[in-house]
Amino acid sequence: MWRVIQDELLGMHWINRVIGRLLSMIGLDVEGKIGGSLRFFLYDTIKIMLLLGVLILMVSYIQSFFPPERSKKIIGRFNGLGARIIAALLGTVTPFCSCSSIPLFIGFASTGLPLGVIFSFLISSPMVDLGSLVLLMSIFGWKVAVLYVVLGLVIAVAGGTLIEKLHLEHQVEEFIRKGNTLDIPQEDLHFRDRMRFAWEQVVGTAKKVVPYVLIGVGIGSFIHNWIPEEYIVKVLGDRNPFGVILAAIASVPMYADIFGTIPIAEALLAKGALLGVVLAFMMGVTTLSLPSMIMLRKAIKPILLGVFIAVCVVGIILVGYLFNVIQPLII
Repeated sequence: MWRVIQDELLGMHWINRVIGRLLSMIGLDVEGKIGGSLRFFLYDTIKIMLLLGVLILMVSYIQSFFPPERSKKIIGRFNGLGARIIAALLGTVTPFCSCSSIPLFIGFASTGLPLGVIFSFLISSPMVDLGSLVLLMSIFGWKVAVLYVVLGLVIAVAGGTLIEKLHLEHQVEEFIRKGNTLDIPQEDLHFRDRMRFAWEQVVGTAKKVVPYVLIGVGIGSFIHNWIPEEYIVKVLGDRNPFGVILAAIASVPMYADIFGTIPIAEALLAKGALLGVVLAFMMGVTTLSLPSMIMLRKAIKPILLGVFIAVCVVGIILVGYLFNVIQPLII
């Protein structure tokens, strides 16, 4: 029963079969490079966009209960490690890309919340969300998906803890530390209002991520059908002990979200890349994109920005090697 749910409901393999038959009917060889590339592109694009719509609708409905002011009040009830854990968990119901999290980070910083708490939220928000859990389940199975989310939360909490222990509050820009926010109570929304908000988020997010999904699927299609398997294995397989480090560092200057990186990860894994290498790449791209780092630099000074990047990179590398070790047990 679970295999049916994972393959046919989450993985939507039935769409792949339908596309394969349609392409065969018009004379394309779906086992060849051109037909296979087109099949991969159409299948992954349709699958991701369908999942995208359903997931954003669900997540945005949940998110309507947690506007910034309410999130601040919830976090403010806790102290120390508990506050950082709550902040990381709240990050799972916020927008999908790192750039969307920066304005929330600035808002939290201006309210005087502890720096470690804010960074636990900032790390968790793009790296781990409810959408990533379901999408990862559709590709890699529930064991990989759950472990990815748990370890992402561990990185967020541990990173926030380390940053707080370093006492780098002076590294936050002055205009942020002295900023004020209005304490506006949450509007009493009804079900219809929340659904309208959720649908607006579906449309708005879809418009933003479609280019990255198409680019990601295009790259994944190219990898899947045109790059020789032995090349991927040599560079990102067990023959290269530095594959995780290479993937983590190479991901830093890129920009995408979970929806754009999954087709690339799927293709790399199918070609023989190690699981830890693939997931390290995904974590790096979603958490440390260049545009978000440029935006973050407007709010914090270089030393704190460097510490944040270093903490994330080290955490991602450690998680990548852990997945490499346990890959035979979970796939």
